[in-house]
Amino acid sequence: MRVIGLTGGIGCGKSLAAEYFADLGAIVIDADQLARAAIERGSTGFDEVVSTFGDSILKNGDIDRRALGELIFKDPTLKVKLENIIHPWIRHEFEEAVASLKADQTLVYEIPLLFETGGQDRFDIVITVESLMENRVSRLRARGLHISEIEARIAAQATREQRESIADFLIENDGSEDDLLRKVENIWEELADKDVKK
Repeated sequence: MRVIGLTGGIGCGKSLAAEYFADLGAIVIDADQLARAAIERGSTGFDEVVSTFGDSILKNGDIDRRALGELIFKDPTLKVKLENIIHPWIRHEFEEAVASLKADQTLVYEIPLLFETGGQDRFDIVITVESLMENRVSRLRARGLHISEIEARIAAQATREQRESIADFLIENDGSEDDLLRKVENIWEELADKDVKK
């Protein structure tokens, strides 16, 4: 049983790396997906967020994540309020997933804010996916984000150096998707070799 924390800055390619780990047999959980589920309509989180932030964040009865994102990136105190609603639920879901792992399984937990939350001790191994700034910006523009949004989101995250300081493995993602796949496979094989030698 192994629990891996997979982190990286926005636009670095950690979600694609996570997909490759899943293809190799890992159980992959995305913290961002858990965060979305935590505030879906009908959940306690939804009610708490609406009562905290008001109806202006609603669109067709659902929480408009973009509007909510703009609010919290402008005001750090609002970001803390949102995290206090969402994080306990996410932590519970993560702990349930770890508790259900079988002896030969590997869980990869995709978590953008690993350094920021100080949660690295919950993992056997931490991997960070990093990329040159121009590549990150280009990927994020392709996703439809404006430069001002990109700059705000990058500024709100830990630096590359901070993420590297807690990582056991660094994946540089500045080449093709095949290059990234090879790097993921190399780490997977290295971990398998360590298991054999134990």
